[in-house]
Amino acid sequence: MISLMYIIIHTAMRVHMQDYELLTRRSELVALTTNDLESLDDGTMRVIIRRSKADPFGQGRVAFTSRKTAEAVRDWLTWRGSEVNFLFCPIYRGKAVNRDLSTTTVKRLVKSAAKAAGLDPEEIDAFSGHSLRVGAAQDLLCAGYDAAAIMRAGGWKSVNILGRYLEMAEHNVWA
Repeated sequence: MISLMYIIIHTAMRVHMQDYELLTRRSELVALTTNDLESLDDGTMRVIIRRSKADPFGQGRVAFTSRKTAEAVRDWLTWRGSEVNFLFCPIYRGKAVNRDLSTTTVKRLVKSAAKAAGLDPEEIDAFSGHSLRVGAAQDLLCAGYDAAAIMRAGGWKSVNILGRYLEMAEHNVWA
């Protein structure tokens, strides 16, 4: 029998992986459903982000996962079962509950993961549910992606807004 702690830790990991790679806001992450996912032939997933703060008319945007995250999500879906529509859901007494996670739960999961990683309490206090979105944007910049690619990946409409996310990135353009 799988322990509840195992389920909680692995659920948190999948939430973090998906949130980071999709550059989602917490509200976008918790709104994802099974219908928003498409497994691709290369082992990744195509994900539809249906509505966001920057997309009030619900045109949506497309985002992609890595193979590793797609595999983790497929494992999660197998465990969670087909009777639950929300991609990420609460777990009660070792069973998936058919409702969405709250954005507060995502924030708590981010802080729990930071604590489990052994970060200092002051650093943990600075983490928010938005930290993964900010960190992913900065990591893409440091990996050499240009502003247009980062804007596309994260759904930003304005380079000025993206600039606020990237202002603290340690990116040496001369290296």
